[in-house]
Amino acid sequence: MAFPVTTQPVQPLDTLSFRTSGPPQLTEVVARHLRLLGADAEEAAGSGEAAGQDPSGRITLTGGGFDPAGAAVTWADPTSGLVDEATVQAATGIMAVHGRRDGSPRGLAVDYVATATAVLTVQGLLAGLLGQARGAGPAHLSVRADRAGLLAVSQYLAAAGADEGESTELAPGGPPFTSAEGVLFELETLDPEAWAAFWRALAAPADAMRAGWRPFQFRYATACAPFPEALHAVTRAHPLPRIRRAAADSGAEVCVLRTLAERAREADGSAPWALRPLHRLTGQESYGKGAAPSSARPLAGLTVLEAGRRIQAPLAAHLLGLLGAEIIRIEPPGGDPLRGMPPTCSGTSARWLALNRGKKAVEIDIKAAGDRRRLRELAAEADVFLHNWAPGKAAHLGLDADDLAPVNPALVYAYTSGWADRLQDAPMGTDFMVQARTGVGEAVRPEGEAPAPSLMTLLDVLGGLHGTEAVLAGLLLRERTGRGVRVDSSLLGAADTLTRPALRRAAAGRNARRPAGFRHPLPTADGWVAPSDASAPATSPYDLRELSTRDALALLGERGLTATAVTTDLSALHHDPRFPGAVSRDAHGAPAVPDPWSLV
Repeated sequence: MAFPVTTQPVQPLDTLSFRTSGPPQLTEVVARHLRLLGADAEEAAGSGEAAGQDPSGRITLTGGGFDPAGAAVTWADPTSGLVDEATVQAATGIMAVHGRRDGSPRGLAVDYVATATAVLTVQGLLAGLLGQARGAGPAHLSVRADRAGLLAVSQYLAAAGADEGESTELAPGGPPFTSAEGVLFELETLDPEAWAAFWRALAAPADAMRAGWRPFQFRYATACAPFPEALHAVTRAHPLPRIRRAAADSGAEVCVLRTLAERAREADGSAPWALRPLHRLTGQESYGKGAAPSSARPLAGLTVLEAGRRIQAPLAAHLLGLLGAEIIRIEPPGGDPLRGMPPTCSGTSARWLALNRGKKAVEIDIKAAGDRRRLRELAAEADVFLHNWAPGKAAHLGLDADDLAPVNPALVYAYTSGWADRLQDAPMGTDFMVQARTGVGEAVRPEGEAPAPSLMTLLDVLGGLHGTEAVLAGLLLRERTGRGVRVDSSLLGAADTLTRPALRRAAAGRNARRPAGFRHPLPTADGWVAPSDASAPATSPYDLRELSTRDALALLGERGLTATAVTTDLSALHHDPRFPGAVSRDAHGAPAVPDPWSLV
């Protein structure tokens, strides 16, 4: 351990201070998270936009025995024409993916890219400090929102560029469902038998029930669910209590969509993660074996043991690997079944590769006592154990933080969950259920539109980013205190980070939603264009449907308005001049997006 251990327990950034400047969209979340991690805010400089300067964000961290750490945050390369949330959503394909359930591109009415960029910025700052604590030199961090956007769609981009087509239809449709009283609700089950039992209890047509399961099951991967309209008709014929009984009897779950006002009344302002120091080390332990850290790879020499499913934990580990850590992935006997999920590249799922390329894999049957002992042996040599198992599963298996601390007191034990035990009446902790329960379904659509959780996995991705942030904070806290750490992050924390501005408006009694038509792209003769948020109000007089996209952009530009073409075919991002050389191919031939930050 290269960095002197402090004598008192501290938060990761205790005794440090920070200064921010630039657009609040890019810096406000950064500032809040730095404060929650223990840093003190110095007097902020003025907004670059307000001062007529380059609209980029700048953050500086000083103190605590570290060399100053700086970060520059920008929307995109200045030559790209991407200047804000709306244009970045349009160019990176987010509008196209989010719009699949509706049949046309549409923007998210929340600042999703800016939020993801802010969390990535905090990650980079923590990683740079951790590298210093481990003996590397100071690093300068740069983060671009367009790269954060590409990361957010990386699974969809990988599928679009695979060797084969999707195994299920990409067409409009999907939840939420509506009861006879007009109540909107989400349905969730991972079990086809529970799906069938739920619909049988409501007397749904057998053919509709069977036809609906596959698109419902794959909606996480495709961002749409074109199941038969008959299923919507069935729920509209039954009152909500009857629907709830059918769900309870079948093993499925329903969650009524909550409003932002309802979430604001119960939100307690908690941090999106929790860090709990464990046993103090004796001084005999060693960690961070192997390769020496550098400013570019501050986690080199550290080992992350990941037992992750789907997106949240695998993405968190993927980012730790990009920062230099060795990732050992725990998979069931026979390997992760998602490796074969279509479409594939060289026989391996393109979506799986987007989150798991470069990881080592070890097959372990956690139900077998002998394999659990083997897992404990691996944990004894690791720096981080990261998982997103179902609540209570780790404790049941004897693999919780307190179970592993005796074999590795220096371990950073990380759990990325749905709810972090923060809500008493929480449903199943999946992306769409958390969106429904926390008001995200209302936040992502502007005023005048029925709430609907996005079928793009917004919270799984943002939850994974929060998981990486929490692990880095835990590793830095270990360096500064000489104690192992348990860190908990959740989809709930990600939802609250994303909707915080809307929740503030709701708590103040104002309209929490964005105005009607907000971030709706404009159709052209051959595609769509998206104006910047600042230019959008002035584009209402223009009908661009008879103009090509190129001519429409030229017309708006002549009027002094900023806009960009909406990416509708994600496979075209390989050659998009707004991202020159950004999208590459991995060893399997699968599309790969660039690192979301640069540390030099």
